[in-house]
Amino acid sequence: MTTPTFDHYFRYAELTDILNDFAVRFPALCKVTSLGKSYEGRDIWCVTLTSSTGGSDTVKPAFWVDANIHATEISPTSCAVYTINKILNGYGADAKITRLLDTRALYIVPRVNPDGAELYLDERHRSIRSSTRPYPRLDKLDGLYDHDVDGDGRILTMRIKDPNGPWKAHPTDARLMIARDPDDANEDGVTHYRLLPEGLIRNYDGVNIKIAPPLEGLDLNRNFPMEWTVEGEQRGAGPYPASEPEVRAIVQFVVDHPNITGGITYHTFAGAYLRPYSAHPDDYFKTEDLWTYQEIGKAATRITGYPAISVFHDFKYHPKDTTKGAFDDWMYDHLGVYAWTCEIWGPMQQAGIEMKKPGGGYQFIDWYRDHPIEDDLKLLKWSDEKLDGKGFIAWYPVQHPQLGEVELGGWNDEYCFRNPPPHLLEKEIAPHADFIVWHALISPRIEFNALTVNAIGDGAYAIRAVVQNTGWLPTSVSGRAQEKSLARPIEVDSPCRQARRCSTANCGWRPGNWLAARSSRMLTTSTMPQMTA
Repeated sequence: MTTPTFDHYFRYAELTDILNDFAVRFPALCKVTSLGKSYEGRDIWCVTLTSSTGGSDTVKPAFWVDANIHATEISPTSCAVYTINKILNGYGADAKITRLLDTRALYIVPRVNPDGAELYLDERHRSIRSSTRPYPRLDKLDGLYDHDVDGDGRILTMRIKDPNGPWKAHPTDARLMIARDPDDANEDGVTHYRLLPEGLIRNYDGVNIKIAPPLEGLDLNRNFPMEWTVEGEQRGAGPYPASEPEVRAIVQFVVDHPNITGGITYHTFAGAYLRPYSAHPDDYFKTEDLWTYQEIGKAATRITGYPAISVFHDFKYHPKDTTKGAFDDWMYDHLGVYAWTCEIWGPMQQAGIEMKKPGGGYQFIDWYRDHPIEDDLKLLKWSDEKLDGKGFIAWYPVQHPQLGEVELGGWNDEYCFRNPPPHLLEKEIAPHADFIVWHALISPRIEFNALTVNAIGDGAYAIRAVVQNTGWLPTSVSGRAQEKSLARPIEVDSPCRQARRCSTANCGWRPGNWLAARSSRMLTTSTMPQMTA
């Protein structure tokens, strides 16, 4: 038995063993299949959770969860595994989880990008964005590449003395580098520095040091079909929409399962739930859909403590740039279902830094461009007191093979920024399982309100069936689905296609098993009831 623990990060082999063990221990609730193969040939595992009550997964409303599409964002895999473990062990003991598996299905992909994650965990300091496939070039360019110069298993920052450098030490805490004022002279007794990532320089000419782009330049979360655009406009987008096997596997599976009514993709790091649109303001929404997103967001905040925000309004990487080709945009705009990107872990919030802007909105991205020095001091204090000093490394001298004497130190990003430190992991991921359960339970669900069968003579029967939606969301899921004709009428079907032309004596039909109502983003004019899930 492979019982998962959440005090470390899973390698691919361990993850595979854990998922297969779930399927062995809970055969009536759990099935593990492969969506397809990654670039390097690894299986992309998908875990289907549902009970036999009410039929198979494909006839139930379903909810999608995926994780770790970006190579270094490995704590989302732990979040997905934690969720699977909690739901399987809670069936029969927890009323909501039992109702969830009896009436709904979950499709959970704990590691979308097994190649990138394995490379990252193999060489913890080897930071790539997504797939290991070289793109858009097959060869490296000249410049500085991340490298563990002193072999201590970390990639830190190189501090290099330079009279023209833009950085100097903070007057009260010399560990902290602060920006030099634009009009600063080379004052006596003040040392100035340049800061560079720890690494080696390919084809160093002895003078110029430029940061080289990574050989692996793909961003799988820019490869989805929604408003996809070319490399020159969207870095890492790939040669065409869903060109990469990992993305193509997801797109095919989701399209082949129209019973999927919502989804969450787990990333790091910000400590927030992000909703569409990435490239459009909120007035682009159908108003009722925006209101629904906001109501779901309130639940996300209540359950997890994370704010629910708009990518366009609160999470732009640059004020004049927008993100295209993202998963959540594609799910909502092309399929009409409510999808989210969750950014697990927020080191700034851990240090007590307020991420709300005084005038409204959030500074999750803006903070990195400009923030008060007091925030840095709070982060240092947090590292000293809560991380035993492992978060920020005091500067120490190292002989660099190309640059001579440099100092290494600064934030150990891989330990405490990209993902939670292992001892804080379980606490951080635990609430998200509860939100997944909540979100899946608000899906539409078609059930029979009444079914009557009356004999009218000569082996003929009059059948009257009344169906109702007992879920919170309408059977179309969203107004966007109706606008784009993604919803179809409610269908009532029979396992016995000849039922109209034969009597109960001639076939296995019985009134109790004749009708099955199916709802897959289907059109209805019903209004949403009060939220009860």
